[in-house]
Amino acid sequence: MEKSKKIYLDNASATPIDGKVLNVLIKILKEDFANSSAIHELGVKSKNKLEQARKGIAEILSAHSDEIIFTSGATESNNLAINGVLNNFSELPHIITTNIEHSSILETCKYLERTKQAEVSYVKVEENGIIDFKKIKKVLKKNTVLVSVMYANNEIGTIQPIKEIAKEIRYFNKTNSQKIIFHTDATQAMNYLPIKIEKLGIDLLSFNSGKIYGPKGVGVLFVKRKTPISKIIFGGEQEFDLRPGTENVANAVGLYEALKITEKIKEKESNRLIELRNYFFKKLENFEFIINGDKEKRLPNNVNITIPKIPSDLLVLELSAKGIYISEKSACKSGDKAGSYVIKAICSKNKNFNNSMRFSMGRYTTKADIDYVIKTLSIILKKLKRWYY
Repeated sequence: MEKSKKIYLDNASATPIDGKVLNVLIKILKEDFANSSAIHELGVKSKNKLEQARKGIAEILSAHSDEIIFTSGATESNNLAINGVLNNFSELPHIITTNIEHSSILETCKYLERTKQAEVSYVKVEENGIIDFKKIKKVLKKNTVLVSVMYANNEIGTIQPIKEIAKEIRYFNKTNSQKIIFHTDATQAMNYLPIKIEKLGIDLLSFNSGKIYGPKGVGVLFVKRKTPISKIIFGGEQEFDLRPGTENVANAVGLYEALKITEKIKEKESNRLIELRNYFFKKLENFEFIINGDKEKRLPNNVNITIPKIPSDLLVLELSAKGIYISEKSACKSGDKAGSYVIKAICSKNKNFNNSMRFSMGRYTTKADIDYVIKTLSIILKKLKRWYY
């Protein structure tokens, strides 16, 4: 089969920028280039554009404008959430997270442990890739200051019981006169899941623009009023003295435009992709494979599977040669030769850590694309099985 078309199925890593967003972005870059902290006319104009974006994002989240902090992306937002909260505690604080969080959470927690700045509990998810919220309840204690559980996993797409965890934290806080802060990384959830702050019951929420068809290099940390948090970067008082540095007005406006579009089409697009995802799984029944994560309680666009014996990096390259672009694990850990820690976490008895593949569909994915992928995958597997079986 000759390489005749391009099918992009790596939307969990990065989405293409929406045409409407791009037009808005170009306009701002041309016309509102001034530093938003400047007091002259052009600076004030830039500041107004920035604040309009902040207000719009806050309205979509059902939050207040002063609770929206612009950052360079979700990785920075996650670091600010954890380190910014811990900076407010002198005694050894306790953090609770899960063993399948994004690397920006796990690596931060490991560093804090290693430098004896925090005690960390890594709660194991079940074999379906979903945390039992009762396990979170069991590890809450007097010196717990922060719980961080992602809304949806970036590799296997499993959706976590955020509301239930929030209820347990609220109850513990009430009965023990504490104020444990609840953070969620909602990066992968923004396209498909409800994001109203009050309904989720969280104090901190991270996401970025590059996953919602907006410009890369900009993100948000929602910080609920009265949440004890301080900046971790120094050099200015921008973003309510939480994130110094000249604000990226164009990207902030682009993020807002992307989020508006996402919210407008969320329900319809989610239903379309669920149907397409289920069709994909049905077509895969012709192969020997394992579904990673719960088949139903997962993001509409996520298909993560393991094909035993055949290395996933080889399959990724073979598919790429045919114009099909997927990933084997999180792009943030692509250089790690040890395999996916997420797959290890849910498949303790399965040694195929290097054999998982993530197909993450998007707005432009069609049924014809899936048919082409299945046909191409069949040809590739037939060839590779001569060597690996």
